[in-house]
Amino acid sequence: MESIPLLGPCETGRFRFSHRIVLAPLTRGRSYGNLSQSHAILYYSQRATEGGLLIAEATGVSSDAQGISLIPHTPGIWTKEQVEAWKPVVDAVHAKGGIFFCQIWHVGRASDMEKEPISSTDKPVEKNEDDTMDFPIPRCLAVEEIPDVVNHFRVAARNAMDAGFDGVEIHGAHGFLLEQFMKDSVNDRTDKYGGNLQNRCRFALEVVEAVAAEVGSDRVGIRLSPYSNYLGCHDSDPDALGVYMAQELNRYSILYCSAVEPEMISVDGKLQIPHRLHEMRKAFNGMFMVGGGYDREEGNKVVADGYADMVVYGRLFLANPDLPRRFHLKANLNKYNRSTFYTDDPVVGYTDYPFLDDCELVSSS
Repeated sequence: MESIPLLGPCETGRFRFSHRIVLAPLTRGRSYGNLSQSHAILYYSQRATEGGLLIAEATGVSSDAQGISLIPHTPGIWTKEQVEAWKPVVDAVHAKGGIFFCQIWHVGRASDMEKEPISSTDKPVEKNEDDTMDFPIPRCLAVEEIPDVVNHFRVAARNAMDAGFDGVEIHGAHGFLLEQFMKDSVNDRTDKYGGNLQNRCRFALEVVEAVAAEVGSDRVGIRLSPYSNYLGCHDSDPDALGVYMAQELNRYSILYCSAVEPEMISVDGKLQIPHRLHEMRKAFNGMFMVGGGYDREEGNKVVADGYADMVVYGRLFLANPDLPRRFHLKANLNKYNRSTFYTDDPVVGYTDYPFLDDCELVSSS
């Protein structure tokens, strides 16, 4: 029998995961009015398995945390109505034995909801030639305002617990607010939240500390992307940034750190994952998760080698709601359709990807 490391159990803290295939926190753009909808019940329950970990799409911590033109129709968790809207979704995942974490975020300067969205800086997102929107000039947060934003994350985490989630993932990646503080291409402050690496990471770590104190450190994860340059956020020394954050996170004994690989590189005409997260993995004491371009073979390899405890899948899990079963059977995978990733259709590109049994029925009829 073939060894399938991805399908081995992983026990840590209060959780026992039956396999190591994690649903990535994919922004889906179908939560009208910032409320999770009934179609989300089907979407998440389709991908739930007994003991499998799902991370919900990025969910706003406050009314100014959203980015309307960039990503419309994202859910929130700052009001009681939003908490109630999430409850049946969480219940549906739990009914199938799944473990469900809510990713909480603030987009910072990537928002066009406010005339002056908040950030670490007053520099707007630079517009690339492919961009279709103009980002407003942000407002640099004053030092005395930062505790209020930290508190928004804390309250959002508590609300997620009230909605029934098993834990929360803090979004510290992909050019959004926490990264706007962490990375030196954006953060041009001269106060205690800017300048050296320790100061730039201070805000993100204050959020981690507050959230862990509110809901328990063993219910908290964080997503980091030190090597990305999304929304103009890049760092002059991403290796140092990743390792420093991994080391400092140990102070709070959080459950996991989920790190995004650098972009894939071409080697002899074939795209390959750089596997540049070794030092972060060694520095972090908790469960370490990786994502970014992984398939079945690469996922099995990094788990077997100890490079990662679990592997986060986005596009493959979107297009294959029964991905763990397909990996188990080494079955063919559905192809994903990029053009339907971020539409607001409640079915197309959302809940209409077929299960393996459906494909077999079609092929045999």
